[in-house]
Parts: sequence; C-alpha cells; structure tokens
Amino acid sequence: MTVFILVAGAFTGPYVWRDTAARLTAEGAEVHTVALTGLGKGPADPGAAIDLETHIADVLAVIDAVVAGDGRDIVLVGHDYGIHPVLGAADRRARSIVRIVHVDSGMPQDGVPALAAVPDQRLREELSDSEWQGGGEVLPPSRDAWPRWGSTAGLSEAALDGLTALAAPQPLGTLLQPLRLTGAVAAVPVTGVLCTGNGPGIEMVQLMVELGEPALQPLADPRVTFFELPTGHWPMLSCPHELADVLTESAAGGGHRLKPADADHRPGHLRPFLLDLPERPRERTGNTDLYLPGGTGPHPAVVFVHGGPVPAGARPTPRDWPTLKGYARYVAGRGAVGVTVDHRLHAVTDYERAAEDVTAAVERVRADPRVDGDRIALWFFSGGGPLTADWLAAPPAWLRCLAADYPIMAPLPNWGMTGARFHPVKAVARAGGLPIVLVRAGREMAEIAATVEEFLTEAERCGANVEVVDVPDGRHGFETLDPTDDSRAAVHRAVGAVLAHLTA
Repeated sequence: MTVFILVAGAFTGPYVWRDTAARLTAEGAEVHTVALTGLGKGPADPGAAIDLETHIADVLAVIDAVVAGDGRDIVLVGHDYGIHPVLGAADRRARSIVRIVHVDSGMPQDGVPALAAVPDQRLREELSDSEWQGGGEVLPPSRDAWPRWGSTAGLSEAALDGLTALAAPQPLGTLLQPLRLTGAVAAVPVTGVLCTGNGPGIEMVQLMVELGEPALQPLADPRVTFFELPTGHWPMLSCPHELADVLTESAAGGGHRLKPADADHRPGHLRPFLLDLPERPRERTGNTDLYLPGGTGPHPAVVFVHGGPVPAGARPTPRDWPTLKGYARYVAGRGAVGVTVDHRLHAVTDYERAAEDVTAAVERVRADPRVDGDRIALWFFSGGGPLTADWLAAPPAWLRCLAADYPIMAPLPNWGMTGARFHPVKAVARAGGLPIVLVRAGREMAEIAATVEEFLTEAERCGANVEVVDVPDGRHGFETLDPTDDSRAAVHRAVGAVLAHLTA
C-alpha cells in the first residue's frame, strides 16, 4: 500500500489537503497530513523556540509511526515551505522513503534557509533584517497580499477567503534557520509538480537544463520526473482532484523525464539558424560584437539583446548563439550594423545589472563613427523581455523601433518582482508612437504566452503602435527549432519591418 505524508506550506496546515487527501483515500491510499508546530498544533513546551528543526521533528514523528507497519511505501509530499522539513526528515530516514514530491516548491540546498525561496524580493529583505533570537513570527498575508507568496490563479473567491481565514502566523525561525542535509536524501527518487500559473513549466525547465546551469543538472537524473498543472501556487485548493491523480502517478514512478545536457546532443539554442547566410566582418570589443555592412557609413544599427537567465559559466555565451549571430548577419547584409551583446542576466534578481550592461553597450554603439546614432533599433528575446520596460517607459528620440521575439512581457509570479520597472505591461502606456514589432510563437509555453497576451491587451487599450508577426507553428526559439518556410517568412517580415522603421 502507498502511504502519502502531506506537509503544507507557509501559514497553512492540514486543512488545505482535505479534498486531495479524500481523493487519495478513496483510491485506496493511506494518507497522513502533518500538523506542524506553531501552524497546526502548539509546541510541546510552550516556552520553546520553534524553528526548522522543530518541523523536521514533526515530520519524522509521522514517518516513524508509519514505518512501524510493514509493506507500505512512503511518499513524502511537500508544498512550498513544506518541502524544507520534508527534505530534512527524508535525509534522516532515506531508506524508509520511496519518493519525495515537490508541489510547486524549489530545490532547497544544504545550508540554505527557507527564506531564500520566498519569491518576493522586498519581503525577503524585510525578513532577513529581522533579528531572530529563537522567537518571533511572520503574520499571515491579508486577503490581497497572498500573491507576494505565490500566484492565486485558479482559486475561487471562497477558497481565497478560506485560505485567509484559516492562515496562522509562521514562526520566523522556520524561515531563517538553514536546512542541514547529510546527502543521504539524494538517493531518494523525486517528482516535481510544476504549477504553470506560478512559474515555469516542463519545457522551460528543460531549456534551463540545456543552458548548463550546474544546480539544475540533477533534474535530468532518470529518477526525477515532472508533472504540470495549469494553476497557481495552491493546487490542493484550486484543483485538488487533479493534484491527487498526479500524486498517484508520481508514486508509481510516472511523469516526464528531462533530457540531460549532453556534449553529444546539440541543444535547441545551439542548432543552426534557419537562414543560410554568408559570413560577415565582425568586430569584438568587450561584451559587444559588431557585424558591419558594406559601403560607407554611418549606418543604422540593430542591437540584439539575449534572454535568460543564462548561467554565468554557459559556453558559448549568448552573443555566439546561432540565433543572435544569424539575425546580426542578416541585418548587416541589408545595410544595417548588427550588434550582439552579452549581459549579466544570470538570475531573475539580475535584471538591474543586465539593464546597465545593455544601456552601456547601446551608448558605445551609438558613439561609433560608423553608426548613425540617431537610427537605432533594440531587439529583445525571451527572458530579455522585461528589459524592454525601461525603453517603453521613456523612449529616446534616437530609438526608431523596439522588437521582441517570443518575449516574457511581465515577470512570472514566482520571480517576486513587484515593482514596475521591469514590467513591460505597465510601461507600454508611455511608449507613445514608438514602433513595436512583436514576434509571437504559436506553440509558446503557456506561462510566457499569458504575458504576451496581457501585453497586447494593454497595448491595444492605450493605442500603442504594435505590429504582431505570428509564427503559428513556431516554438519558443523557432529560429533554430523550427526551420520551416513559415518560420523563415516570419523572420523576413520582422527584419523588414524593423529596417523600414530605421530608414523611414
């Protein structure tokens, strides 16, 4: 018999699992929900401090009670913060656990506190400034403040009311005390349940693995599987039966397995560009490459800005990726300077310094005597989309066009970016008459497609000058993944539109 031990996240308790647990029980499983000290139950010693070790002990107590029986396979399930005590307990009872399931939770590491997984950057800073002396607590969110902890997509009004009414203060020590692991837990198979209304789905995680991020390589282990649920951060409340079905499949070893980054396998972003283009003269200075057209200048320029986050150690770096090189060569062949830039977007917390890198590169390009500094276009890709916000909010006179291919046009909920600076949807109303060319992939990842539609809706509302180039059968990164006639036509149309604005 399968035994599920369910551990809830911050501010919540066993009650959130009610409907999921009922479904699992009806299907023949044994289910235990853990009441964590200070959340679902009071401390044994009212004067004792409550920290992460306290919650690990709570989970261990349930595991040990179940292990007393024979012939039962224990599956530990942790949601949100709950994955921290789950991993701490599994590390000490690794031989008793057949699988760990992460429900919309991160990948906690040894020595790192749960605070690091709180999505809202400002909230992390506020809590990290707290002086923890073994006491204190974090008050639960108000009804409107839950999105600071995760997307509420999919929650009914009644569910959100219930979540708010039953929430309990989170003991501060549980967030600030580092998780300690011996490494034994690494032997336990793992399943990740990705809620695409709150963060990346399987396809995006696969792309991140292929980029070579060291911390993500274990996700391609064959013992690791994935499922997606099209909902926000609380699937046990928004789609409890679907979550139960996923947990049942997880226990049986089901789910999607990622492909490892392999030197013998060329990842999608390093496959050939879909157009066969001749080599062009290239000049490399610092983090910027210039592809120069023939003839005397000065020439207009198109600056291509890669997406991300891209691991700091990724090789080749983005300016040598076929897509950026291909576009730069193409525009150079049509009389404009093609510019590719490496910037330091290595994590979602790096947008500010990435923006500084791009701004500095653009100014260097404009100062080049071979470039017409009054005729510049900026072209952004994928996760570089949020960097468009600065230019949309205050477009300079020399910026003749802004383009974006399959961009992320609003921060994903689990990024914790609550400000307006890197939020193109909030900036487009100030774009004025700036021409915007947006290339939309028809087979885009759902979480990214939602941000594009949000942007286009706002652009239409405020009368922004947007031209959409659709690639109906194209995927994210279609220039190397989908070398079809339709994809080539879309590239020709997009480049033609941008160059037309540069020469108008």
